[in-house]
Amino acid sequence: MDSYIARQPILNLKKETVAFELLFRDGEANSFPNIDADKAISKIIVDNQLTLGINEITGNLPAFINFHTNALVHHFPTFLDKKDIVVEILESVIISEELINACKKLKAKGYTLALDDYDFDTKWDVFLPFIDIIKVDVFEVNMEDIKRFLPRFHDMKIEWLAEKVETLIEFEQLKELGFTLFQGYFFAKPEMLKKVNITASKQHLIDLMKHSCSTEFDFDAISDIFSKDLGLTYKLLRFINSPGYGPSKEISSLKHALIYIGDVELKKFIALLVFADLNEGKPEEIFRSSLIRAKFCEKISTIQEDKKNPPKAFLTGMLSHIDGVLNQSISDVMKILPIHEDIKTALVKKDNYLAKYLELSMVLEQGNWEKAKNTSHSIKLNEEAYLDTYKESIQWSDAMLAIISK
Repeated sequence: MDSYIARQPILNLKKETVAFELLFRDGEANSFPNIDADKAISKIIVDNQLTLGINEITGNLPAFINFHTNALVHHFPTFLDKKDIVVEILESVIISEELINACKKLKAKGYTLALDDYDFDTKWDVFLPFIDIIKVDVFEVNMEDIKRFLPRFHDMKIEWLAEKVETLIEFEQLKELGFTLFQGYFFAKPEMLKKVNITASKQHLIDLMKHSCSTEFDFDAISDIFSKDLGLTYKLLRFINSPGYGPSKEISSLKHALIYIGDVELKKFIALLVFADLNEGKPEEIFRSSLIRAKFCEKISTIQEDKKNPPKAFLTGMLSHIDGVLNQSISDVMKILPIHEDIKTALVKKDNYLAKYLELSMVLEQGNWEKAKNTSHSIKLNEEAYLDTYKESIQWSDAMLAIISK
C-alpha cells in the first residue's frame, strides 16, 4: 500500500524555515480496512513513508507529526529518532491516565512534545509539565483571548507556535505576545503599503527574463548579460553540473554553456535566477514553495502531454508568489513582466488549464486531499501520478535551492 505526504513550513521570528509539519495519507481509501484509525495513521507513517527517511522529506529539518490516542499509548513515536521529530498530541485525543503516562515516558526518553490546536481549556493542564511547544490556531482562538490567557504561562518553559497566520500584522502582534514559531502564508503575501523599488541590477535581471520570453532566442544577447556578472556565470555552470544534465561537459565559452543546456532549460534557469535575486531579503520559504510549484506544474503539463506548454507551466508555478516578493498586487506585477497571456490568465483570473495545475499544487501543500482529488478529476489526472509527482517536486526543489542559494 502506498502512502503520500504533504509538508507545511514552520518559521521562526526571522521568517526562516526551521521545521516542517508532515501530513500523511494512504492511496485511494485513506484508511486500512478493519484497523483502528489511530493505529492506521501511525502504521502509514512508520511502515511506509518514514522508512524512506524523515530527513529526505524535510531536508534534515525536524518533522512535526500528529499522533492520535492509540498511537501514543502504543508508543508509535519511539519507532522514530527523537532528534528528527516533534510529537504532536492532537486535540481529539481521549485524555486518560494511560495516555498521560505514555506522554510522560516519551518526554523522559528525550522526545519533544507539542499540544496541537490548544484552546486554553484547563483539561489540558495535566500535560503541561512535559510539553515543550503549544500550538494555537489563531483562526479559531481570537487575539483578545490569547492576550487574556497567556500571562498564566509566563513562568513555564514553553515555546508558542501560531498556526494559520495569514497576514504580517498578525505575525507582528503574535510576536509581541511571545510567539516564536509560526505556520501560515503570512510570509508570502504582499505588504500592500510597501513596494520594492526595482534597482538597476534587478532591472538587469528582468531584461534577462524579457530575452528568455522572446520568440527568437538571442543567445548572443543573453551571453552578453551573463558575461557582465560573475555570480550569474558561476550559478550557470553549477546548474549545468546539477543532477539531470548527464555527465559534466567541458565548457569553452559562455555561449557554449547557454547552447549546451538549450533554450527550454535556459528559460527555466533564468526564471530561477530572477526570482532568487528578487527574493533577496524575503523568507527562503517563498522561493522553496515557488520551486515546488514550478516543477510540479511542469511535470503535470508533461503528463498531460501539453508538449508546447511545460515551460509555461513551470513559469506559472515559479511566479505564483511574485506578488509577495515585490509587495504589489498580482495584476500590477503582470503588467511589468513580459510573459505569455496564458500565464497571466492563470495567475490573475485563475480560470485556465495552467490555473488548475497550480491549484492542484497549492491544495497538496495544505494536505487537502479531498480537494486535490476533485481538482485532479477536473483535468482527468490519475491520483497516483500527481501524488508521486508532488513528492518528486519537493526533492527537486530542495536540490535546486542548494545550487541557487550559493
